[in-house]
Amino acid sequence: MLFAAEAAATTSTYTAFDIYVLIFTVIIALGVIRQVVSPKRNLFALGFGTVALLVFIFMDYVMISGW
Repeated sequence: MLFAAEAAATTSTYTAFDIYVLIFTVIIALGVIRQVVSPKRNLFALGFGTVALLVFIFMDYVMISGW
């Protein structure tokens, strides 16, 4: 009986904004891949995009673990 009460008490933290975060992560990943493949690399854009991608991947991990 206690397990049923505990399961009912936990709720999902899913919101509609979560889909936008996942889409932005994919867009940033495409930009980083495009910079890596490009013969003429912009190192500032590559570094900025990599840091942004790492932050968004961490945000996705935290967000999905709360579902």
